[in-house]
Amino acid sequence: MQSPPRFRIPCARRWLAHIVPVALAPALFACSSSPPAQAPLSPQALAAVVDDPGVNRESLARAVDGLFADTAGQEAGGDRQLGETRAVIVMRAGRIIAERYAPGYHENTRFAGGGIARSITAVMIGMLVSDGRLRLNETAPVPAWQRPGDPRGEITLRHLLQMRSGLREEPGDEARMLFGAGRDDMAGAAEDQPLAAEPGARFQDDAASGIILADLAARVLAPAGDADARRRAVADYLRTRLFEPVLMRGIVPSYDARGTMNGGAMIDATARDFVRFGEFLRNRGAVHGAQLVPRQWIDFMVSPSPREKQYGAGVWLNRAPTTGDARLFPQAGPRDMLAALGDGGQAVLVAPARKLVVVRLGATPPGGDAALMGRLRDIVSLFASGPAR
Repeated sequence: MQSPPRFRIPCARRWLAHIVPVALAPALFACSSSPPAQAPLSPQALAAVVDDPGVNRESLARAVDGLFADTAGQEAGGDRQLGETRAVIVMRAGRIIAERYAPGYHENTRFAGGGIARSITAVMIGMLVSDGRLRLNETAPVPAWQRPGDPRGEITLRHLLQMRSGLREEPGDEARMLFGAGRDDMAGAAEDQPLAAEPGARFQDDAASGIILADLAARVLAPAGDADARRRAVADYLRTRLFEPVLMRGIVPSYDARGTMNGGAMIDATARDFVRFGEFLRNRGAVHGAQLVPRQWIDFMVSPSPREKQYGAGVWLNRAPTTGDARLFPQAGPRDMLAALGDGGQAVLVAPARKLVVVRLGATPPGGDAALMGRLRDIVSLFASGPAR
């Protein structure tokens, strides 16, 4: 049988000799190129970190510096969504290993903590429950709710702590309660709201619950007192039972004209006060071996609410949200992490297994929480679980 004709492509070898190097050039260049060099750290950024932080010092300094990036402006790599960072502290195993402030701020500056007040209020309520002066699962003792047939009589302290009271809060209600018609009697304005849902049935992020809890604390600490007596009683209780033992010496709660602490949205303190509070939570309510609030109460605070897995009782949890967006970073952070958070990017992050507390204070615009949490995640991710060096 005759073999089939053989076809030849003239100059095939010469053609391939020209084509193959061109095709491989990108890969060859990619293999030989190195990642772009990082910009050198400023002396200020490196000076903010101690010599031996237990992790790579430059990496930690760079992660902290990332939170201050917006001060350089967007054109120079700043993050407009992140907003303005004014203070950052990183504490590991009770030791401050990084601390930095924006120009004009320092270790004695008091910062607005916003909703961090809710976490402090939750601890105060835990102390009063431990004292036997309030009961977690009984009807909240608000006189206006005790009238026969009032459905708000089903609201318990547990519901208030987990922000599932069912009280109505519509757009603008919080502003009116804090700054408008209700500012002189915030608790009265909050407690007058009708139910929008069955008590316990739904979660709603609100400041009203913290204010009502603070009112209940004042009622049991100064049952027949006027505004000054209420204010003094709550202030003295917090000072002797929490602030002094934890060394939160610069903290200043806010009170209205009726003597009710704003336990939901207003408290001022230094960055070091806030990091010490985070360390207190990390140690499950203990300071130098002294148990200020029962460990079981802290366990309750960090247990997911039945209606929102990323919220406990007065603190946010690093869990996937039941509804809405994640407040922390559950896909990339430690599962045991909790946080006291305030509007505008105020954050106290506590990662117990990593012996870590991170505080950031500043002014983040609406819509910037994801950018902020991304930068905080960069800091937390540098630390592994286990003992610090």
